[in-house]
Amino acid sequence: MTVMAQDKVKQFGKLLVDKKIITQEDLQEALLAQQASGVRLGQFLLKKGLATEAQLLDCLADQYGLKALPHIDFEDPDKMFAAIPVAFLKKNRIIPYSLNTKKKMINIAIADPLNIQPLDDLKMLFPGHRMNIVLSTPDEIQRIISTHFDMLKSESTDDVIEDLEESDFEILTSQISETEDIMDMANDAPIIRLVNTIIKQAVTDRASDIHIEPYEKDLIVRFRIDGILYQMFTPPKKYQGAVMSRIKIMANLNIAENRLPQDGRIQLKIGGKDIDIRVSTFPTYYGERIVLRLLNKTDMYFDLNSLGFDDDTLSTFNDVIKKTHGIILVTGPTGSGKSTTLYSVLTRLNTDDVNILTVEDPIEYQLKGIGQMQVKPKIDLTFASGLRSILRQDPDIIMIGEIRDLETAEIAVQSALTGHRVFSTLHTNDAASGITRLIDMGVEPFLIASSVNAFLAQRLVRKICVHCRKLYKPSQKMLAELGLKATDIKGAKFYKAVGCPKCINTGYMGRLGLYELLPVSQEIRKQIMSHADASAIKEQAIREGMKTLLADGLAKAMEGITTVEEVLRVS
Repeated sequence: MTVMAQDKVKQFGKLLVDKKIITQEDLQEALLAQQASGVRLGQFLLKKGLATEAQLLDCLADQYGLKALPHIDFEDPDKMFAAIPVAFLKKNRIIPYSLNTKKKMINIAIADPLNIQPLDDLKMLFPGHRMNIVLSTPDEIQRIISTHFDMLKSESTDDVIEDLEESDFEILTSQISETEDIMDMANDAPIIRLVNTIIKQAVTDRASDIHIEPYEKDLIVRFRIDGILYQMFTPPKKYQGAVMSRIKIMANLNIAENRLPQDGRIQLKIGGKDIDIRVSTFPTYYGERIVLRLLNKTDMYFDLNSLGFDDDTLSTFNDVIKKTHGIILVTGPTGSGKSTTLYSVLTRLNTDDVNILTVEDPIEYQLKGIGQMQVKPKIDLTFASGLRSILRQDPDIIMIGEIRDLETAEIAVQSALTGHRVFSTLHTNDAASGITRLIDMGVEPFLIASSVNAFLAQRLVRKICVHCRKLYKPSQKMLAELGLKATDIKGAKFYKAVGCPKCINTGYMGRLGLYELLPVSQEIRKQIMSHADASAIKEQAIREGMKTLLADGLAKAMEGITTVEEVLRVS
């Protein structure tokens, strides 16, 4: 980073402090994080929840003497802007959004006030016009580009399907570059364009998974967005084999094998973002199902402060993870964010004076400075065998993707008892059930009591869309069902999800965690030793101050972050 750029960052930080948006301590922490990881100051503050996007935009606009425009209303009555290359707009994060024909004035929104070269290029495209420059967010500019430029200049899935012909199937024997940007492949064969369009649409819609499901007379494509599946496309059944083969080629799988499950990986660049796609095939009666798990490596940032912990729980959890030895187990169903929590913990603990090693299945993200091992059962590289090897690598901190059997559990316990910090996951409904799960596996209660420091149960809830949410007052019946009184919700704000274009008409945008942290205190250790059941241990933990998943969810609902319906759905 140049000296000038560093000065601008510090000026921006000082402006945030002067406006009392953040403290001087927050600024120092953010600047250190920026130097260590290269993450932008604003991005760090957003992830930690220290500033909102609107506050950052206002401060940046003040710094450069520009007007802030958080929401852009696009108008192009004369279709003047249609000739501008989409690639130019995306590359420079710039958008002309309206035109005053009388004054010959073009209104232009930019995301980077230091990038002025594109403005000179636009002047050449529109001679005789003056430019009125405003500042907007990269996401808002991308939204306008996707809505008013990509939509006009790109083919829809239905358009691609209409173009499909039998002669196009021969292209399926070709390979594509792993890093090729599929948004620029509009001239490829229709089947290829169909698969590319589905993946591109999934990324645009913030989907975490794509499900391609064959049935007797249908081929259905569904996206999982914020944890919920939505049906998106229904390509003709006759193209099922071609679509499946195309995805297999991209993932380097055996296209001739359709009787056994296969796993593969695709790496793509979509709209400037590096997307890692895990591919899983599953043979069914009507053909192979394929699920694609989308991992956005560009936007992923692991930070405990941004996951949704309340202050008290986060403070206790920070104390627990700093203990020099012992096990911490994160529990919850598949898709509840356990891996993200563990990655965030490892990122926080990753310093030059510790050796961190992991055994995972699969490795979802590569973490800098951490040794990660992929489980490979076909060559007998299991969690247990991997752990035995890890202990000979002199680790300080060990992360086990999941404790699935007694052998793995026993090695984890022995590692904790010999001075290692061990982090892993279990599939249980709440924190206290983690204890009974280990006992069911065959771990002795006295070993659990002496080796485990804490159980953390978690769920993911959808955050309500702030652009369309609607305030309402809950009924007495609803409060009674939740175990709340009118005095309990004094000052609370309850919202209903409505739906708008920004949230794809779902009413929700993004997710955050609900947490139930059970530190293993002396009293709970006694209960474990005396074979107390999970409900008794949970009651004791609540007496000691543990906030349950439901209580944490209701607190977030009363803050207007999510809805009561969403909390009840997952807790």
